[in-house]
Amino acid sequence: MQARHNAAEVGGAVPIGATGGATLRFLAAAIGAKAVVEIGTGCGVSGIWLLRGMLPDGILTSVDVEPEHQRLARQAFGEAGFAANRYRLIGGRALDVLPRLTDGGYDLVFCDGNKQEYPDYLSAALRLLRPGGIVTFDNALWHGRVADSGYQDEDTTAIREVCDRLRAEEHIVPLLLPVGDGLLAGVKRGE
Repeated sequence: MQARHNAAEVGGAVPIGATGGATLRFLAAAIGAKAVVEIGTGCGVSGIWLLRGMLPDGILTSVDVEPEHQRLARQAFGEAGFAANRYRLIGGRALDVLPRLTDGGYDLVFCDGNKQEYPDYLSAALRLLRPGGIVTFDNALWHGRVADSGYQDEDTTAIREVCDRLRAEEHIVPLLLPVGDGLLAGVKRGE
């Protein structure tokens, strides 16, 4: 896949692994996703997986702060056969962009951006998701660090916090999937 090759070339955009990607495709297909938000476009690997699982008229909204990543993702989406009307790429910091998106207007939110912002992404996702929608976080195991209390760096503690918050949230049914570096998921129940 060219998108995976591009990610290796530019660095700083580690793509989701094949098992995590296949899981995203499955989740999008299982809920008949038409509207998906992706936080962290990278070079398009996860976006391609999501688009493959979404309904044929579904639209992926992907947010990334790096213009070069989005340029490469746009190229990868085209090479994978997705028309430009199937996705919209929004440049900018996710926490600045997400408040402009429609409340309750999305079926799935995939988070793979700044790990320290994961707790804030969860808050945004709960607002963006419709009842029955799914929020997912990549790197939920963070290379084995999340389970090891000896690691207290900001990325690890933020991932722990989002795991704890998702588990404690009464309107969410959570699940930690041991695929790749861990995929944390939660289904939003009706209010």
